[in-house]
Amino acid sequence: MIDSHCHIDEEAYDADREELLLRQQQEGVEAIVIPGVNVRSIEAIFGVCRRWPGYCYPVLGLHPQDVMENWQEQLSVLHEAMIAHSQPGLPVSERIVAIGEIGLDYHYTRDFDEAQHETFRRQLRWVNELDLPVIIHSRDATADCLRIVKEEIEYARGVDGKWPTGKCCGVIHCFNGSVEVAQQWLDMGLYLGIGGVLTFKNCRLAETLEHVPLSRLLLETDGPYLAPTPFRGQRNEPRYIRLVAERLAQVYRCEVEEVIRVTTENSRNMFRLSPR
Repeated sequence: MIDSHCHIDEEAYDADREELLLRQQQEGVEAIVIPGVNVRSIEAIFGVCRRWPGYCYPVLGLHPQDVMENWQEQLSVLHEAMIAHSQPGLPVSERIVAIGEIGLDYHYTRDFDEAQHETFRRQLRWVNELDLPVIIHSRDATADCLRIVKEEIEYARGVDGKWPTGKCCGVIHCFNGSVEVAQQWLDMGLYLGIGGVLTFKNCRLAETLEHVPLSRLLLETDGPYLAPTPFRGQRNEPRYIRLVAERLAQVYRCEVEEVIRVTTENSRNMFRLSPR
């Protein structure tokens, strides 16, 4: 199993991070991708990845909730770090495997909408520039998020970028939308990240996934958040993605090991990870 999205660098794991990571290995988690959220997370993410090379993989980006008055300064620092940590020949602990977590979030405030749009566009262009996959966050902003990604794909095609086919490589983090929205993301070449929300009572996501191929899904936790049932409300851990896989096995009417095999291969392919 691969956890394609876990904030294992965050304070919630500080007290027992080493023991926790050992436990994840023992329970079948073969890799963890750590998305960035701001400038402060750079040092924390690489600190974890240097202690766990080839197991924890770094990602850098400016999360939409961290787009504030200083967004341009943060982007400048992050862009330099992205360039420095995407060069060929770097050790695995020093080389980012994606840009993210980036996108739009209108849930808490609309004060920085324009800044979020510009931040998202710039980072999507760096995705193209550096030939990396992207982790996209979209919360209460589906229409604008879809529009901006479509426009940036067209822009990249116009400047002979890395997306000449009209598709980009990446994942929609914590997807929980309709069949129609899912199809639009899939048509742009993106995977859907599926986590603990799928196990929540009254969640309608399973109905959407009946129309989505398993080959287009990634497993994720978003730890320490969104722990699946029966751990809802507690700190999430990468090993809990097995519970998500078990629910997906019900949706797809297959064995849980088949879900794990396919989604693990999907993560390896998207992030260009070597098999363990």
